Amino acid sequence: MNPLKNSLILAAFVISSSLSAQEIEERGGIISKKSELVKVQDGFSFTEGPAVNRMGDVFFTDQPNNKIYKWSGSSKEITVFKENAGRSNGMYFMLDNTLITCADEKNELWSIDQDGNEEVILSEFRGNNLNGPNDLWILPKGGLYFTDPLYPREYWEGIRTPEMQQDGQHVYFLSKDKSEFFKVADDLKQPNGIVGTPDGKNLYISDIGDKKTYKYDIREDGYLTNKTLFCEMGSDGMTIDNKGNVYLTGDGVTVFNRNGNRIAHIPVPARWTANVVFGALDRKTLFITAMDAVYTLEMKTRGVW
Repeated sequence: MNPLKNSLILAAFVISSSLSAQEIEERGGIISKKSELVKVQDGFSFTEGPAVNRMGDVFFTDQPNNKIYKWSGSSKEITVFKENAGRSNGMYFMLDNTLITCADEKNELWSIDQDGNEEVILSEFRGNNLNGPNDLWILPKGGLYFTDPLYPREYWEGIRTPEMQQDGQHVYFLSKDKSEFFKVADDLKQPNGIVGTPDGKNLYISDIGDKKTYKYDIREDGYLTNKTLFCEMGSDGMTIDNKGNVYLTGDGVTVFNRNGNRIAHIPVPARWTANVVFGALDRKTLFITAMDAVYTLEMKTRGVW
């Protein structure tokens, strides 16, 4: 989540197919020709953390209002899934439909079952609170990576101090059985968005504070090697498609191919685009969270989760 404090109320905006060539920069054949950017619903405060389950439903947060919503991949309706959501930010589903969230009200990681019951699975590192877990990605074989930048929150008053809790803003790995928990990247200015490849071999981490995104190799033990610059752009949330294209957010959605070349830019009528994921059962609906609203765009490519 970018540290924007105030939502921006905007009128509904639709990109018609006749305007696509003018409004959407696209060279990779990834967006359907008849596609329209559709505002699904507005009236939120700040939307974040979209995560897709096995049925293609997308769960997302309205972090300032402390709620998690569900967008049905079949009916396209939005309903409240959970109140008192720990100010959840980034989220990701396990294969058993357990939702893992970065609950930064008290700087924890939560697991939430299908009935909305939560359990704290992580709250500190080496005896100190985390800065504020922001985004996460789960390996296909289990185990997860999460970013831990510092974005002071107004709702921390009376809960914790807004100062740095760790010795920097790092990226961590937690093993599937929770027996191993360690730092995997400690040289970034402000890590934020994170996503990995479906084969579990590579991880992309955005250093939004330095306006760069890096690609790493994932070792069997969870450690990262071969850090390489992927592109000269930072990102809030991130996703990846079946062609290996990486979708970055902030100023709309910007897409890079697996070689780090920019192939598309999708403008979104909001001051900040926070996050993105592929939803619906066929994973061909790009679901975008941006300030007070959520949007969808039909794609040729599909998500891989």
